[in-house]
Amino acid sequence: MTVLDTFSLQGKAALVTGAASGIGRAVALAFGEAGAPVGCADIDASAARKTSEAIAAAGGKAVPIACDVSQEASATAAAKAVADAFGAIHVLVNAAVATDPSGSVLDYARAEWDRVFSINVTGVFLMSKAVLPAMIAAGGGSIIHLASQHARVGAPGRAVYCATKGALVMLAKCMAIDHAAQKIRVNTISPGAVETPRMTYRYGDMAAARAALGPKHLLDRLAAPDEIARAAVFLASDASSFVTGSDLLVDGGFTAV
Repeated sequence: MTVLDTFSLQGKAALVTGAASGIGRAVALAFGEAGAPVGCADIDASAARKTSEAIAAAGGKAVPIACDVSQEASATAAAKAVADAFGAIHVLVNAAVATDPSGSVLDYARAEWDRVFSINVTGVFLMSKAVLPAMIAAGGGSIIHLASQHARVGAPGRAVYCATKGALVMLAKCMAIDHAAQKIRVNTISPGAVETPRMTYRYGDMAAARAALGPKHLLDRLAAPDEIARAAVFLASDASSFVTGSDLLVDGGFTAV
């Protein structure tokens, strides 16, 4: 096997949440290009179907799945849909994320706090719980949680977001410990700011996001979603066979200073 062969996802069936847009969509497309059949899961069923169709149009295999990761029955159904479609699940990417309100803990209503945690953290727990039996039956696999540079460094007005992303880093470490004997690797990816719809939600337009956040990165720009997707391909593939319990920073140097 060559070095390039180790990055292939041929024969590895994947489930990607948050696949309708942003990083999740980029990951699903990259997985399809690398040879994986992909379950494209998102609460936005129409957009998930478009991602699935894009993979198919490029010659890959994909199925769209309507999924609310915060609901256990929905998470279980998503895992079953992928296992039924492809015969196994070898890779799970938890990329679904809530839009979070700005403010300190004094500003959040309890319902707002609970909503963000229900998607960003409980959703990851529920998806992992739903997928693990199939992954164990397949002989192992790779689980990837999308965290953030803000799992390591705080930001004003982002208490709930930072808390959830920090939780994912530790959750991955504990899952890596618990499931190493079953040949399951669990890691997080912590991106810096990425040019996704979340940026326009928070800053109004991408130009404003670039002006505000670009200079905070040593590379003086935001990431493109496919730059994060390449890291996910690495962690999903045999190229990262000795990597587990780790947090992979892909942050343009945000946390270096």
